Order: sequence, then structure tokens, then C-alpha cells
Amino acid sequence: MTTGEATAGQAARWVARDAAVVWHGFTQMATYPDQAPVMVDRAEGRELVDVDGRRYFDAISSLWVVTLGHRVPALDEALRRQLDRVAHSTMLGNGNRVVVELAEALARVVPVDEPHVLFASDGAVAVEQALKIAFQHWVNRGEPGRRTFLALGNAYHGDTIGALSVGDAGFGADVFDPLRFPVVRTPGYDDPAWAAKAVAALDRHHRHLAAMVVEPLVQGAAGMLMAEPEDVRAVAEACRERGVLLVADEVATGFGRTGWLFASEGCRIRPDLLCLGKGITGGYLPMSATVAAGPVFESFLGEDLGRRTFYHGHSYGGNALAAAVALRHLELLADGSVLANVVERAEQLADLARRSLIPHPAVATVRQRGLMAGVELAPPSPGARWGRRVCAAAVGRGILLRPLGDVVVLVPPLTTTASELSRSVSVLVEAMDQVMAEDGVPPRRRENLRPAAAAAAATASPDGDRPPGASRPPAP
Repeated sequence: MTTGEATAGQAARWVARDAAVVWHGFTQMATYPDQAPVMVDRAEGRELVDVDGRRYFDAISSLWVVTLGHRVPALDEALRRQLDRVAHSTMLGNGNRVVVELAEALARVVPVDEPHVLFASDGAVAVEQALKIAFQHWVNRGEPGRRTFLALGNAYHGDTIGALSVGDAGFGADVFDPLRFPVVRTPGYDDPAWAAKAVAALDRHHRHLAAMVVEPLVQGAAGMLMAEPEDVRAVAEACRERGVLLVADEVATGFGRTGWLFASEGCRIRPDLLCLGKGITGGYLPMSATVAAGPVFESFLGEDLGRRTFYHGHSYGGNALAAAVALRHLELLADGSVLANVVERAEQLADLARRSLIPHPAVATVRQRGLMAGVELAPPSPGARWGRRVCAAAVGRGILLRPLGDVVVLVPPLTTTASELSRSVSVLVEAMDQVMAEDGVPPRRRENLRPAAAAAAATASPDGDRPPGASRPPAP
């Protein structure tokens, strides 16, 4: 069936076809058809249009990857021009003109000294590459004992085995515990003393640490947990003073989400390894990058086919089509107006949160940095599934949202207008009102609700770091 053939009432048919052959990530396929999934047919601007012609404002930027909206003319044209050249050529031992141009453009703006860029296809692999680079860096320098990583509680870095290992529990990771390697773990951003505890762990373990992995400013998948820039900077300085490499995972926070082009800039840090993904191509094509600082890159230089070589690479790493759109995307971000809009919309969102969300009886708290916000709900019981139900009610009103447990995440495109943001918050309020009414919760009886944050605190990990192999508390 073509786009033109899609008529009213086609969604159920497409869902059935979908469920018969597609396996969706982070989705229980036995119940997938019952969750009223949106079946997208096309997009216009910042809206997705389903097979029945219904429109949805993409308030989650299609899992945080869409930056400027859908079908951006300048990005469309960049792809078309590159199609007239070449769609893909291997980067293993060879180069490609547009990939070199993209690497040069990135090198001018990333907060990394003497940067060298290794491309891949998604954020988890960017992290995986960084872990392998950090590990081999010390082997190449004759210090093979530095093979452990320091990571934070609540962290999420992707779903490959290395990324799962430095990530914390939750997200179904526990089933893979036998495959995960042990790390040193200290509390995440939900602990006000997280930075001091991380520095203390660096003092105790630095002789055995290859690197520390952090998500600068925002632990996104943990439910938008926020850190102060000075705390991140203090930890980065401690890593530098103790000779521990710093890996900054900016897969989610990079390319304007926080109001800075990179969150590391807002913290005034210069990581040794920077992981990029999601928004790098504006949501057009899969691409990620691991950016290594000069001293790290140089530790891999040696004789041809020698032991210092980094024996790692991916078939589609440095794809030319993705590089062409990423290069044009970076040029559009350099304009300045996009980041200025992020700052304006972030201020508007903070004001809307103060007036409409924080006072709402269904809300436990709101956390925000730039255009990354998490609205933590306060369900009356853990099994109420308010996160999913509120998002479903919002989708029914034309606002596409996706929950992280009982945290409703609002991550709209960087070009979102004031009216689109206002509508999104209004619909979220209506959705919360609907779910409360369905459960018979009086609209002003906040004391009847049990904040999810309080439940999480009951199972919080003890203070201090957890040594390799220690148990992990459940993530929010």
C-alpha cells in the first residue's frame, strides 16, 4: 500500500502487519497491538502523520534524535546532492571526501583537544568504542593494570555489553548480569553528594582505573536527573589530577539539547573521549562518533599491523550519506538562531512548569535542563502505570510522548515554537487530569498520592562506591 492509498481506519491493519514481522526494541510484543501504537506514514515539520491522517506533535523528537524537525529542506537537499556522488564507501583503510569534511567541522567545535574522530552507527557503539580505546590506551602505554571503569548510579549508556556494564541496573539489564564486566560504581545525580563520592572513589581506585564515564549535566534515561556544572567540572578535574581518562557520553546531550552545543561546554570540561550520536544527523540517518583527544590517539601510533593498532571498525562507520547530512546539520546549528530558540523555549518551559505542572496534584517533581525535561508523576500505587497511561492520553490528543517508568519525558525539537510548547504542556495537564479521574483520585487530594520519588528512596543504595561485582539498586 502506498501513501496515497492509506485511508481512514487503516491503523489496525498496519498494526497487525507490523506485529506479524517486526520485533520492536524495549517493547513486549505479546501486548504490542493492544497499546495503540502510532503507525507513521509521513511527516511535516515537527509533526508526524499516521496512516489515517492523524497528526502528532513529535514532543520526544523521535527518541531525542530529531533536532530541527522532519523534512528539513536544507537537509533533504544535502542528501540528494550526496546521492549524486556516492552513498557509501568503506572507511577501513580508505577515506571519503565528505567524511573528512565532517570530521574537520566537528574538530572545530567539539570540546576535545587535538580531536580525532572514529565514526560508527549508534550511540551505544560510540560508548563501546570509547571503552575499548580507553582500555587499550593503557595497554599501549605499558600499564595494563588500568583495566577498571568508574561509572555512576542510574547511568544508561546503551545496550551493547560494554555499554550495559558501565550502565546501572534497570531497563532490563539485570538479565544480562552474567555477561557484564564489573565496574566501580558511585551514586548518580539523585544524590546531592554524588561528586564528592566520585572523587573519593577516584582517590581509592585511580591506580586501577582506565577511565570514568559520565553523562554531563543530565542522566537522561534515568528520568532526567540533573547535575550542576560545577560538580561535573570538579569530577573532571579530579580525573585529570589522578591520571584517569574521562569519557563524556553526550549521545543524548550533544547538539544543542541543553542550550549549549555540547553539555561539556556548559561544564567547562575537556574530556579525553567524547561520545556523540542521536542528534548528529538531525534524526535523518544512523550515525555516531567517538572523539579522542590527541594524547589518546597518539598512543595507538606504531608500526603497520603492530600491536598498537586499534583493531576495531564497522561496515557502515562513516557512511557518506549520513556524513553529508550531518555536515549540513552542523552548519545549520552554527547559525546561532537554533540555540537561541532553545534558550527561549527552555525559559518558557520552566515558566509553564512553575505555573501548570509543579502545582498539579499528579506531579511529584519536574526536572529540566534546556529542552530536556522529565515530569515525575506521583501515582497512588506502583502498579497504577500512570506514566504509560498519561502518555497514551496525550497521544490521543495529538502529542507524541513516551514515558520512562512514571517519568513523562518532554524533549521537543530544538526549533519548537512557543505555541507548540504551550500546547504540549496543556495536553500533558489534560492527560494527567484524565488518568486521575479514571482512578477516582480527587483532583486536589495530593496527600492521597504516593510520590514515586519516595518509593525509590526506600530502596536507595548506601553511600559510597560499590566495588566491582557489587549488587546494583534498581534504576528509576
